[in-house]
Amino acid sequence: MPSDLSSLLREHVVLMEELDRRRRTNLLAKYRPYTKQIEFHKAGAVYRERLFMAGNQLGKTLAGAAEAAMHLTGRYPDWWQGKRFSKPVVMIAGSESYELTRDGVQRLMVGPPMNEEDWGTGYLPKADIVDYTRRSGVSGALDSVTVRHVSGRVSTLLFKAYEQGRGKWQANTVDYVWFDEEPPEDVYLEGITRTNATGGSVTVTFTPLNGMSAVVQRYILPGEDKGALSRNVTTMTIDDAEHYSPEERQAIIDSYPPHEREARTKGVPTLGSGRIFPVSEESIRIDPFDIPKHWVQIGGLDFGWDHPFAATGCAWDRDADVFYITKVYREREATPIIHAAALKPWGAWLPWSWPHDGLQHDKGSGEQLAAQYRAQGLNLLPERATFDDGTNGVEAGLSDMLQRMQTGRFKVFSTCPQWFEEFRLYHRKDGKVVKEMDDLISASRYALMMKRFAKVKADSAAWKFSERKVI
Repeated sequence: MPSDLSSLLREHVVLMEELDRRRRTNLLAKYRPYTKQIEFHKAGAVYRERLFMAGNQLGKTLAGAAEAAMHLTGRYPDWWQGKRFSKPVVMIAGSESYELTRDGVQRLMVGPPMNEEDWGTGYLPKADIVDYTRRSGVSGALDSVTVRHVSGRVSTLLFKAYEQGRGKWQANTVDYVWFDEEPPEDVYLEGITRTNATGGSVTVTFTPLNGMSAVVQRYILPGEDKGALSRNVTTMTIDDAEHYSPEERQAIIDSYPPHEREARTKGVPTLGSGRIFPVSEESIRIDPFDIPKHWVQIGGLDFGWDHPFAATGCAWDRDADVFYITKVYREREATPIIHAAALKPWGAWLPWSWPHDGLQHDKGSGEQLAAQYRAQGLNLLPERATFDDGTNGVEAGLSDMLQRMQTGRFKVFSTCPQWFEEFRLYHRKDGKVVKEMDDLISASRYALMMKRFAKVKADSAAWKFSERKVI
């Protein structure tokens, strides 16, 4: 009997060791992304260029590695909604230097660089690593990895570094490029060039410590660049990192110098003195609550087509003079009938403030923009947004918003993440407001300017059966 027990114990140990080996050598099968990581992956089905801009240690590089491994192996999980390659791929992945590429990208893809016995414990399953070549001159660094694809053929992963310059990125035509950490503009453009012939994809994962650089601007402030429609940016803050407790989040935030906290915990490019609202996000963010019946409400519209159409729902506590942004809507390249259908559930009684370009006539129908939205059932105010004295200066509106933020009289519901995306990046260049990524901010400004016309929420039945007229 003792010998039988000993044999069973040995078998159990062997079984546990085998299960551990399989777990360690097939990390990809265990990948369970957070909400923001899923958003980043999903965008790949639509956009050719993607930026995952996030704070430090929030999972951006991990997401990049997991997706790269899926494309190289062709092993896509059931939940996958991102881009799929139907054949083996040639991929370039790199970072600032060969040492950083080795310790970041290579470590996550293959395993610990200094311990060859553990190669296969990264996101590339050990069973799918067919071969590799070493890079001379950098201990533990690889030059390439050959990966088995589900088709029976092989994919190729090439490791490169920005320090080589764009010239070293010119030789290959590839299907996929992954930049981990921000590349110089010339290297980034060369990466795009390498995918032109294949119609491939370019992804970038980094914390924006270089401020509003050329690469960041390419995504966030594209101006008249028509190629912007093929780009997408996903921003992940420490609040989106589901593996941290509130106490851990605060400890991490406190560990960084004040001037680096926005970039390192929220993935926000450093804007310095150019930031229009130099107040902390936490000072204006508030958890949602039911709006008291005696508070008045108003909506704000910002018309758009190439740049998004935006709308904000707002409430004003007149007694305390606190203005609240309670809900938001933002969508590009859609018609008034689509936007109106999305906004009418907010309430047919809700008065809407709108900007001067609502007076412009549509090139097709010849009808004013404002009139088109009225025709779709939105209760637009009869006149465009102005202050009490009839003026409508942008700077005056921004000054009012900032003063309210500084004195605790401007709050935004935490359920409005798109509003905070714009808030983090709203800035000036050469003293002038940069009119990019400001659609919800603008809609909020118009609503604040016209708060004198805000109304108490009407009873839906009373509104329906009363004689409805334009305010």
